[in-house]
Amino acid sequence: MQPLSLFTDQARCHPFVELVRAWACHYPVSHAFAGSDADSELADSPRFGRDQETSIRDGFDKIYEVFWLNVFGPKLVNLVGRERMLSTPAHRVEELPNGCVLLVTWPIAAHFTHPEARLAQARALVHLRPELDFDTVLRSLHERNAALTPVEPRFPPDAAPLLSRVLDHGSMGERPRRTAELNAHPPPEPEEWLPADAALTSDVPDTQAALEHYSLMAEFLVSVLHSEVPSILEETPESLTDADFHFWVFRFPEIFERHHIDARLVPAIGAYLGEVLVRRLGGQWIPRKNTEESQVRVGSRVWLPFVRAHKAMRSCQALLDFSLTQLYRAAERHQV
Repeated sequence: MQPLSLFTDQARCHPFVELVRAWACHYPVSHAFAGSDADSELADSPRFGRDQETSIRDGFDKIYEVFWLNVFGPKLVNLVGRERMLSTPAHRVEELPNGCVLLVTWPIAAHFTHPEARLAQARALVHLRPELDFDTVLRSLHERNAALTPVEPRFPPDAAPLLSRVLDHGSMGERPRRTAELNAHPPPEPEEWLPADAALTSDVPDTQAALEHYSLMAEFLVSVLHSEVPSILEETPESLTDADFHFWVFRFPEIFERHHIDARLVPAIGAYLGEVLVRRLGGQWIPRKNTEESQVRVGSRVWLPFVRAHKAMRSCQALLDFSLTQLYRAAERHQV
């Protein structure tokens, strides 16, 4: 549930406005606003087109934008002119005892995308900034509406647990665009498998020693991640998704040197994926001297977890295209 869903009628909005009014009367501010977080992101708040250093240095030194609810401090009031500010066309404009001005553009916060609410927002901003072009301002607001139009995720079921996490991690303002991108470029079906009757036979002299080696490699991954990803200890499908997401959020393929990734991390990830296939799907290791050729038999297929790990760690995008999550889910579907 988004916070604005609590403010879909005026009866809910009015007490909040009164709360802000009381706060602003007791604690004067230079500027404050309330409204849609996603909309403020699309307005580039708090930078408003400036670089970070400038925005930090100057703050809200002029009226860059008007949102649903606004509190303008005495300095901004004087900059615009008290009479002009108090004559702003808006739902509510009130001068506070300490020289601040409270301005509410529309009665209902959650209706900020309604055409009439956007019209009121544009009129208020152009009134306070008469050098701005009204049509340009209104067009910009409508463009923000278009960017905020919800997009229904259509993720492949096997990849959905990870892609949904990726989506939730991003900003609300970017969510529709990001959803559309992920819908348009779904991860390919896993190709790291062979029919069971085409499996390579084991060529290691000591199968038990090979299995113990895989277990030790998987434990290395657990030792690396267990503090930040506690579920890694459980060896479950969910722990694979948690690991995928952790690698993506912290950009493992970019922040670690390639030779360390290939020499230590990829084998550990591949072994861990294989161990989960064994533990949760009743898989059976088929060890090979060449680690990348090692397979796990699940049902009528054999899977190549080390090949999958190698592909996944090529880049941050590859982490989404070749996730551990998706391979496990595919193996689960084909285990019979």
